[in-house]
Amino acid sequence: MNNKMKLNGARAVVEALKDENTYTVFGIPGGANLPLYDELQKDGQINHIHMRHEQGAAHAAEGYARVLGKVGVCIATSGPGATNLVTGIADAYMDSVPIVALTGQVPKVLMGKDAFQEIDIFGVTMPITKHNFKVSATEECYSKVREAFSIAINGRPGPVLVDLPKDVLASEIDLDKKNFIMNFNYQSPAIDKEKIKKAAEMLLNAYRPMILAGGGVTIANAGAELTKLAETLMCYVATTITARGTIPTEHPFLLGRLECTGARLQIMQLRTAMSCSQ
Repeated sequence: MNNKMKLNGARAVVEALKDENTYTVFGIPGGANLPLYDELQKDGQINHIHMRHEQGAAHAAEGYARVLGKVGVCIATSGPGATNLVTGIADAYMDSVPIVALTGQVPKVLMGKDAFQEIDIFGVTMPITKHNFKVSATEECYSKVREAFSIAINGRPGPVLVDLPKDVLASEIDLDKKNFIMNFNYQSPAIDKEKIKKAAEMLLNAYRPMILAGGGVTIANAGAELTKLAETLMCYVATTITARGTIPTEHPFLLGRLECTGARLQIMQLRTAMSCSQ
């Protein structure tokens, strides 16, 4: 398509998804998000996987993100459809998984009037999202979805929700992609070489070093570096659930998984390792 086009808000969302190279989404249609589903069907390029429950859609988006390293997308309608996403969104927030949740909402004129299947999903998900948007104008549909992807994947990943009123999705605008400006600009934190040097000295001078690896190793795809560090220091490695698999399971330095779900045998191995000198 051309950069300049006349379309409705729902089509702008579809264009944003495609411009983010997203061609698989998980969801369930409902009254408030039907304009979006109409445009998904008309476009025909995005594979929509129809779930049986919105919670499953959120978890499927998580799995998609974990396996492919991309942003997972789930779609739900207003009210109970949106609230059914909450468990999956909270899980993605706790595990730092990048997903974008697109929720339908009642028309703006009905908001705040106890309309059928109206709920403030923006407020509900504030504590369990990295960021969320309440789209109030059709002109924002394209930009907010694009920004949601950028926020979800950059820095510490996490879920972002975009709430889309039905009339916003149905209204038409003139969209010129050339005018799109990303309002969210992530900048990686500067590397503090002095802190890295200090940490290296502490590790090298430690009497019985041990590494507890967390989910950040998985997010950074740094399993090979973790393994090399353990071999260099000749120290044991224990992992949290989200770091499982970052070091080969058969590696002699791997103690296993800790936390509340760690096996008793693995905890005993850890105590033994810490009580014995290298």
